[in-house]
Amino acid sequence: MRTRLSAANGSTRSLIFSYIPYLATGGNSAKEGTPVVFSTYDWAVINTGDLNISVPMPVAIANSNQVFKVMISFAGNGGNSRIIGDNIVIPGTYWADPSNSCFPAALIIDSDADGVADADDAYPNDATRAYNNWYPAAGYGTLMFEDLWPATGDYDFNDLVIDYRYNLVTNAANKVVEMKGQFVTRAIGASFRNGFAFQLDNLVNTKVTEVTGAKYHGATWLNNAASGLENGQTNANVIVFDDAQKVLPSPGGSGSNTIPANPRVAPDTTSINITFTSTSGQMIAISDVSFNPYIIIDQVRGKELHLPNYVPSAKVNTSFFGQMQDNSIPASGRYYKTEGNLPWALNVTSSIPYTHTTNDFVSAYLKFAEWAQSNGTLYTDWYQDNSGYRNVTKLFVP
Repeated sequence: MRTRLSAANGSTRSLIFSYIPYLATGGNSAKEGTPVVFSTYDWAVINTGDLNISVPMPVAIANSNQVFKVMISFAGNGGNSRIIGDNIVIPGTYWADPSNSCFPAALIIDSDADGVADADDAYPNDATRAYNNWYPAAGYGTLMFEDLWPATGDYDFNDLVIDYRYNLVTNAANKVVEMKGQFVTRAIGASFRNGFAFQLDNLVNTKVTEVTGAKYHGATWLNNAASGLENGQTNANVIVFDDAQKVLPSPGGSGSNTIPANPRVAPDTTSINITFTSTSGQMIAISDVSFNPYIIIDQVRGKELHLPNYVPSAKVNTSFFGQMQDNSIPASGRYYKTEGNLPWALNVTSSIPYTHTTNDFVSAYLKFAEWAQSNGTLYTDWYQDNSGYRNVTKLFVP
């Protein structure tokens, strides 16, 4: 700061520099703690003219993420004295908020120094992670499969019912470092021993470093790399479990949780964790992750059933396309639909009830057929519990 002292009589004059910690709770009405003197400047003569005065900031506040006030006081003994101070420069960030009685503005604390404030950082002590990106944003979605594909079969969509939710964990640069998936097997209305998997479309295997949490029971077709990804694939494929019957064994009677009169079993949760590459220039964005779930029907690896118009993996047996009621036309990007656009797999972004075994899905969800046959343009909310949308007598109550 630049100063000028004028004085008559009296003795030594001083400038006293103190810092005052900000106390969000406690302290005085200004939320001030006890001042701490860290430097003084003394005038030994009466008139000095203009002076530039600088004092070092104490380490206690220079290396802190806390907020402090700096107080400059003038002191002396006897006589008449005046001091003029101007051009005061204090290093650091200005935090006074004039709109709020000059209390400190919101304090930004970044414990892991990743550039994301702790208040916005889901992982404040991990510089490699910052944000959670949940899908669905709240609650679980539901996957339903009809495993008699390429025949329509009984079309009850309860051969395998799985609730799912996954979280794409991103760093401060919004690059995906981890995928955490939860898959809740709710029901099995089939005798087939189906596997469940998903493909990350357009994501090559080298982008994934490790997959953990899968449940395997000795399927002879299973062939995984050390990373946990399936070998022989163009894109990254994760086999979540190889045999649904082993994941959710029937407690008695036929199937699991699909016939109201039979004993019931608690749903089973499989938690999958995928770690992605951290190599600079090779990390992926959220838009690079496309979730493509499917089942492997009755331990036949090439017999994959995906959502409508989702591309199969490199291991699919294409001879199933166009058989029975299947109207897949790979050259046109059409997959897993009947000629009337009915699918064999469904993905709903909320958890919904499924049908009793042998109850036609169309007779339970009354707007479903119109939605499917219109290629998704009509009744986009067909799965909701709106008036006239459901026949609850056809639906299984947990």
